[in-house]
Amino acid sequence: MTQKNYYFSALIFLLVILISCEKNEIKQIVAKPIDKNAIIDSTIIAFEKKLLEQQIDSVFKKYDFNGSVAVFKDSVQLYRKENGFSDFKSKTRIDDNTVFAIGSVSKQFTAVMVLLEMEQGKLKVDDKVSKYLKEFQTKEYENITIHQLLNHTSGLNLLGEKLMFKSGSNFFYSNDGFNALGKILETVSGKSYDENVLNLFKKAGMNSSSTGNIFEGTDFAGAYLGNDKNFEEIKNMPKRLGGKEIGIPAGGVLSTIQDLNTWNNTLYDGKILNHETLQKFTAKSSERQHQIFGKMGYGYGIMLNLGKPTAYFHSGYIKGSPSLNIYYPETKTSVIILSNIADEEKGKSSIFRPHIEIKKITDGIENTVIDLGKEMKVPVSQKIVS
Repeated sequence: MTQKNYYFSALIFLLVILISCEKNEIKQIVAKPIDKNAIIDSTIIAFEKKLLEQQIDSVFKKYDFNGSVAVFKDSVQLYRKENGFSDFKSKTRIDDNTVFAIGSVSKQFTAVMVLLEMEQGKLKVDDKVSKYLKEFQTKEYENITIHQLLNHTSGLNLLGEKLMFKSGSNFFYSNDGFNALGKILETVSGKSYDENVLNLFKKAGMNSSSTGNIFEGTDFAGAYLGNDKNFEEIKNMPKRLGGKEIGIPAGGVLSTIQDLNTWNNTLYDGKILNHETLQKFTAKSSERQHQIFGKMGYGYGIMLNLGKPTAYFHSGYIKGSPSLNIYYPETKTSVIILSNIADEEKGKSSIFRPHIEIKKITDGIENTVIDLGKEMKVPVSQKIVS
């Protein structure tokens, strides 16, 4: 029996029980319509919760994962687990309020803010960067566009160095490219990057997010290299995120599980960008071969599954802090994985193994849920009333 058929049989069994119970309750009270699709939805959610608990718990156990993982369907929590320490010296436990450095997951905030300036008519994504930044007014860089910085096709690696290829002809991931976008944002808005992003957080309802430059809270998870028995703390966190090595627009945002779920829901529900702009944000405008997650599409500061299920995601890594934020638009499901320790001696592929396995689990469950929903749902015109 295939995995899909197994899930289908189990769900049918649960539905028979639930519908039977529903009918008995109705007979005891008063005859009224039964919304079988609502029963199907609640049954699928219950089944998802059980699968997620079994499979993601096994990932925590397998890797003794130090961090926090949560799965939400819109605002409904399907799975959540915290394990380990936010501070290894004081043995402070990770909890619901723990704030993590999210690395390159930050790039989507920069991209969205640039697009908001576009909506206000202050720039166009096809504009040349040299229109806004003196550093790009050279023969080498003069034809680079904002669009090419947003999807990493500019050829830029490090600012001031020779381009990797002719702008627009290939993909090369550039932190300096996104830091340049941050400067463009400051130029056209007349506000600092930190001011802009705090306004965005407020608009999205993200109450616990900040940047490495301005964080003043007490719940920050320090970043560590090694393991829980032999660890080294990364110094000057989170202030170091604002330095040239990383840069706030490229990787300097701090956030929480709850805030990232709020962000996903608000952004993809069209409450930040208008519909046309959101489509531009998520459209595959380039492709990349990721060293950890393989071949994928790339939009504006966001990665895309090339096959099923449809997923918008981004990984992040600054020393000691691997992260992954995934959103499945068909079911409005968020998967968020945050951590604050990494054993770099084992390599990045090892650091991200828990993230890879969890994404495979949730990709598989997403495909199954979508297929089962289509097979089991009753069309509105054919709903049976008992």
